[in-house]
Amino acid sequence: MTILDAIARALETGDDEAVGSQTRAALAAEVPAKEILDSGLIRGMDRVGGLFRDGEIFLPDVLLAARAMDAGLEVLRPLLEAQAVAPLGKVVIGTVQGDLHDIGKNLVGIMLRGAGFEVIDLGNDVAPERFVQAAQDSGAQVVGMSALLTTTMPAMRRVVEQLAAAELKGRVKTIIGGAPVTAGYAAEIGADAHGFDAAAAVALCRRLVGR
Repeated sequence: MTILDAIARALETGDDEAVGSQTRAALAAEVPAKEILDSGLIRGMDRVGGLFRDGEIFLPDVLLAARAMDAGLEVLRPLLEAQAVAPLGKVVIGTVQGDLHDIGKNLVGIMLRGAGFEVIDLGNDVAPERFVQAAQDSGAQVVGMSALLTTTMPAMRRVVEQLAAAELKGRVKTIIGGAPVTAGYAAEIGADAHGFDAAAAVALCRRLVGR
């Protein structure tokens, strides 16, 4: 097992101490920081996403893996910033106006960061104009919206409409998700994609930014 395999495996099992120490060991062995990120940390998080999607692990396991990912990133961040390593893309996420549920949205954020995206998390009960402003300010390529209540789903349409009014639709892609949300509803309101779970959302965001 290589050091990168060991990092991926430790992340998969949620061992943050091992991920941190093995990341430092990889740097000491002159493994490039970008290679540690891609072939160690992100590869491990991709495995976690697949296991979660298949029902082999559960939310507490994903949270442990996210903490382990952070341990590795804490070691790598100064080097990655010095080397100006760009993220896969920028994604604005939030739970739409009127809805306070955020567990699913938080999980999507964890998985996106684990895949190498920069995530701008607006929290919950987010007004349409805040999504639009955040996309403008950050230069994000994707806006992700979550809803758990059918009564708040119309806010997703308003976000899509306001992005179009701001002449951002097309440049900024939209993805929606949440228990009552369907692919049909995404098509109806003009959203670009429907993510039925966190793993699917990551795959779709990769596709939307061409990665």
